[in-house]
Amino acid sequence: MFDLVGTRMSDSEHELLCHPAAGGLILFSRNYESPDQLMALVAEVRDLRPDILIAVDHEGGRVQRFRTGFTRLPPAAAYLNADGETGLAAAATAGWLMAAELRAVGVDFSFAPVLDVDSGVSAIIGDRAFARTPEEVTAVARAFTAGMRRAGMAAVGKHFPGHGGVADDSHLTLPEDRREFEELLARDLLPFSTLISEGLEGIMPAHVLYPRIDTHTPCFSHFWLQTILRERMNFDGAIFSDDLSMAGAARAGDYPTRALAALDAGCDMLVVCNNPEATTAILQALENRPASPGGARRLSAMHGRFPIDRGELLASTDWRNAVDRIRSLTGSAQ
Repeated sequence: MFDLVGTRMSDSEHELLCHPAAGGLILFSRNYESPDQLMALVAEVRDLRPDILIAVDHEGGRVQRFRTGFTRLPPAAAYLNADGETGLAAAATAGWLMAAELRAVGVDFSFAPVLDVDSGVSAIIGDRAFARTPEEVTAVARAFTAGMRRAGMAAVGKHFPGHGGVADDSHLTLPEDRREFEELLARDLLPFSTLISEGLEGIMPAHVLYPRIDTHTPCFSHFWLQTILRERMNFDGAIFSDDLSMAGAARAGDYPTRALAALDAGCDMLVVCNNPEATTAILQALENRPASPGGARRLSAMHGRFPIDRGELLASTDWRNAVDRIRSLTGSAQ
């Protein structure tokens, strides 16, 4: 899964999308001008590759790639500030609204929800986390995910097994979390294990090293992805690597080495962003690589489950009520 440079496909990107190892497209703000432009881009991609997955990071708050023409969503931490059931209902509404607006322009899924438990030390996570206790994170994430599914969108929990306990940003360096496994199991892993038991469709591992547990970061770790995620937690959904061009992944080697290591560890889909050279190198390295056993089945569950007509959505009472509810939560007049 890789990205595009601009708002339309170039000839070289057209060629890359036709590569047999190309399985997904991740969109960014630079790929967006308006809903109509985005729908045209998605249609162009679908005409070329009907089977491809199209995704975006669209959590709300700081991480929302499409803004003008989309409802501005609050950060994840905002839902806990509402009272009790009201906050859970607002989270479910926001999950539906996010998913419905994306599905209405042809995007399959957002990399959401964040299941990290905020420990008060991570600026890169911070208010992207729903709460500071695993029980609260689980409750709000469950509501948000239920809303996503109501709009026909699968969910991807991130960043397994938990990014909330480190201060460093894995985009820039390799964070180290020196906690023992039992502490992670009793805290950070709880939202993942609960939502997995309730049918979570996707997982994205963290680029964080847990040196007291394993010598490899989770994307490249048989222990984390097979022994813990697949075997102990019985996860049968799709595993997406975090961006292999991030500094937190550099320890695994050059780009082809990173890609092969992540696949060998158990990732079903490799994500590479903001680095066309890395994309090309990885596609070349995977040209004759057979698909992982079960990978196609797991990834097929990430496609949007039914179409949503954008005009009908924006004319609906459900959409208007959802927008009003989210605006009242954020105090936004937008």
